[in-house]
Amino acid sequence: MCMVDYEIQSVPLSMPLWHRKVERFLEANQLRLDEVDYYAVVTEPGGDEILAGGGLQGDIIKCIAVSERLRDAHISNRLISHLISEATQRGHQSVKVFTKPKNRQIFESLGFRLVGEAPLAILMENGRGIERYVELMKGLSIEALKDNQQSTFNNQHSTGVIVMNANPFTRGHEYLIHQAARRVEHLFVIPVKEDRSMFPYAERKAMIQAAVKAPSLRGRAGVGLLEGSDYAISAATFPTYFLKELSDAAETQMQLDLDIFARHIAPALGASVRFVGSEPDDKLTCRYNELMQSRMHVEIIERLEENGSVVSASKVRKALSDGRFREASALVPTTTVPYLLAQLATDALQQELDTTPKPGLIDQNDNGAHADMNHALMQRSIAALRPYFAELAVLAFQKELPTVEKLQKIGLEAENAMLRATNGVNTHKGALFALGLAVIAAAHLEFNGKLTLGQLQKTIAQLATQIPDATGTHGSKVVSEHRVKGASAMAREGYELLFSDWLPYYRGTRSEERKLKTLLRIMATLDDTNVYHRKGAAVAQQMKAEAADLLDRFSMENLEQLNQTYNAQGISPGGCADMLALTIFVNSITHQ
Repeated sequence: MCMVDYEIQSVPLSMPLWHRKVERFLEANQLRLDEVDYYAVVTEPGGDEILAGGGLQGDIIKCIAVSERLRDAHISNRLISHLISEATQRGHQSVKVFTKPKNRQIFESLGFRLVGEAPLAILMENGRGIERYVELMKGLSIEALKDNQQSTFNNQHSTGVIVMNANPFTRGHEYLIHQAARRVEHLFVIPVKEDRSMFPYAERKAMIQAAVKAPSLRGRAGVGLLEGSDYAISAATFPTYFLKELSDAAETQMQLDLDIFARHIAPALGASVRFVGSEPDDKLTCRYNELMQSRMHVEIIERLEENGSVVSASKVRKALSDGRFREASALVPTTTVPYLLAQLATDALQQELDTTPKPGLIDQNDNGAHADMNHALMQRSIAALRPYFAELAVLAFQKELPTVEKLQKIGLEAENAMLRATNGVNTHKGALFALGLAVIAAAHLEFNGKLTLGQLQKTIAQLATQIPDATGTHGSKVVSEHRVKGASAMAREGYELLFSDWLPYYRGTRSEERKLKTLLRIMATLDDTNVYHRKGAAVAQQMKAEAADLLDRFSMENLEQLNQTYNAQGISPGGCADMLALTIFVNSITHQ
């Protein structure tokens, strides 16, 4: 059969049948199916037997395999060209490939060049990505140190490097930088760019930047923050880092990542030493440090300990996940605190979204009473709002409250970002208003050491009184027609029901269904303007009675029945959902 008779087709790995077929094909070729979002296979016309295949994750080609019967048919070139074309159509200017060393010649014939190598794997690319990054590093290194004071210490090494994820940046990371800065004339910090962490790259970089500029570093060394890249602990070089699983694959990826650092990054910076913190618990990081010592000069700095325990980012993340802001904030420098508040606000929205089943509302099981929204859309909306919660928290983290004009400008930008992410669907406008006020108030009070329930309520009310009423909205029309409290009035009262009723109820409910029960408590006591607008006053009052009744005779079966009824009747208590998210947030930042 001629080569042109073979067909290249995309296959949906989401379908179990194809997923299993691809897995079996790769296993027969001593490979395993990695995380890819696109997969192409070669078959005979009309057939479904996989003869060759390759995957694409972003700009990285993975999982290339060709059966024995086709290895002389030059089908590899066609398959790889197909994947390159697909990556180009997706907007990637250059493409990387993670493959076996024996495939090097195939990719070199297609214009790929070696970036890094390990005994069992190589990374290649068909553009100038690594060259451009090295040029950028050289330029940034000069700029970063231009205004920094050089150390007067008698240092053994002139330039050192720290690569850190800082998820989030803790006092342990701060300690590592301070100790390393004592030992070199110049110190560069490179943040991990891959966005697979609780805190996105932009926030982690900003946290490190604040530490690098701290007065406490003056007189030690020139410390500069550089850009992260795809060439240091990324999905391209070290994907298993983010799984924290020590395996044969991880070993190969660690060797590859370190080869790229030693081959390209260290020379670009003129670095003679790399600093790492000691690792008593994480086996993968411990092994990474061991391999690093075999490739370059490494200085291991003992991690900061308090009360017999190391200060770690994992402890901060655990505390945040459990809604213990006070515990988390004790482990980070003050400059990190606003980002903790942004994370908790984002997480509160996510917790509300994931609470299931919610009568008439979008959850993990259904779209509620909404034809224009779903769980994935709501998640995109939450992700779009995240940077603005951080921006509000950072701005408010000072002695005096910012002007309302500055805050409103950020709020409007956040709303526009939400609408862009949802193609114009209003998913979280009410939640943005309520949580935005709470984030601002909490950041300001925390900076001044006054974050208590009473002060939080008072400050929210103070902020809200400075914001004019919205006009021409569905909520404003409901307030005018039905004489109920809208979002502005509730905020100006400092969310009186939340502090006097919903939050105490939430804290007093210890069962697994406490978020569901708190939602019902809110539905039973709140005049939800969303329900008023969509269904009228009679239905809104009926909803309050039904929620109170269900709370008295609570069961998951009864809740699901109410959910089905509201979904069918188009009753969506969106305002109640916003207040549940706000209750979760307030609980987490004031929980002792």
